[in-house]
Amino acid sequence: MKTFNKLALATALSVGFGACAIAEGIYAPNLTYRTGPFASTGIPLMDGQKDYMTLLNERDGGIGGVQINFEECETGYSTEKGVECYERTKADAVVTQPWSTGITLQVLPKTNTDMIPILAPGYGFSPMANGKVFKWAFNPPVSYWDGASMIVDFIADGDKGSLKGKKIVLLHLDHPFGKEPIPVLEAMAEAYDFELKLIPVGLKEMQNQSAQWLQIRRERPDNVIMWGWGAMNASAIAEAVKTKYPMDQFIGVWWAGHDADLKQVGEAGTGYKSISWSVPQSDAPMMADLKTHVLDAGKSTAEDPDSVFYQRGLVMSMFLAEGIAAAQAEFGVAEINPEQMRWGLENLNITDERLAELGMTGMVPPFSTSCSNHTGHSGAWMLEWDGEKFAPVSDLLMADAAFIEPLEMAESMAYAEANAPWPMNESCE
Repeated sequence: MKTFNKLALATALSVGFGACAIAEGIYAPNLTYRTGPFASTGIPLMDGQKDYMTLLNERDGGIGGVQINFEECETGYSTEKGVECYERTKADAVVTQPWSTGITLQVLPKTNTDMIPILAPGYGFSPMANGKVFKWAFNPPVSYWDGASMIVDFIADGDKGSLKGKKIVLLHLDHPFGKEPIPVLEAMAEAYDFELKLIPVGLKEMQNQSAQWLQIRRERPDNVIMWGWGAMNASAIAEAVKTKYPMDQFIGVWWAGHDADLKQVGEAGTGYKSISWSVPQSDAPMMADLKTHVLDAGKSTAEDPDSVFYQRGLVMSMFLAEGIAAAQAEFGVAEINPEQMRWGLENLNITDERLAELGMTGMVPPFSTSCSNHTGHSGAWMLEWDGEKFAPVSDLLMADAAFIEPLEMAESMAYAEANAPWPMNESCE
């Protein structure tokens, strides 16, 4: 991908395309959920996403001299409302951000005809990594299958042979999101001879998991992996403490690493872990700019800018902004269209050098996307609750690509066959 300086690009585009281009703006709606049973986790993530775009608008005059219209459409995490939001916003949008695996799965078939790219950072349907099949869908920097692989490898301390005979429970939300890791965990259980026990939590059971934790006590697993969201996570952590489950054997996906959920139990949660593709860096230069232009300027509703989820929201909008800037540079236009946005997302190049330029070193691992790789597979860190905050306790972990890629290929092709005729991106090698 071409290298570019954002400030120089902004100046060149604003001069080259005139004031009319700046006035119009780029419409990048976000399908948010600040209400409903998942609001406690949705709010800090949405605040972070919105504040990063506000920073670019206030500090830089937008991206490439064009203001970003980061309108929110509230879904309450409802798939039905999410589809309504998609239909309501798609006419002018250069991208859609579904913010739910369920909504993503409903919107996914529409992208081939509507030709609007999906950006689902760290969520959605894991086989979307296969860009040849899913031309319009992107889930950087890692997929749920990557996350499951890294968690299992961490449990095994790098020696998967040591898993033989062990029992691992997957405590998961009974929802498309919660079911995402099951295929890869089942394949790994068979390959490495450990027992996998699935314990679902229904939407109506999220705040009362006594039955699930009674089952966990009976099963006496070596580890519990939690694939939860919103109120489910806070309740599960409280139940684990109540039943005296060893917290150092309890690991959550990145959406189960919310500071507020652990603050409710404080020191009793010490040892609980969460895999994470982002790490808060409150002393990062970008955070200083954010404080000046957004937080202290009264342009944010954020309550905890130092939290994992708020800063992850910042990183997610950075992905979108970098895609927009890459597309502007490639096509020489300020106001990009959805097809150009798709190119930008397919050519993300988040290097260590670029992160340093953005003032975001250490906030996310470097990665790149391509025609055939719409995820990037950046890797992630294991964070551990120390009684007061989350802190990294591992080097950068990487998913087992040799194990994951055949599953991605098989499941993406199965999806295409089930939804035939399904157009392939034949330009991908």
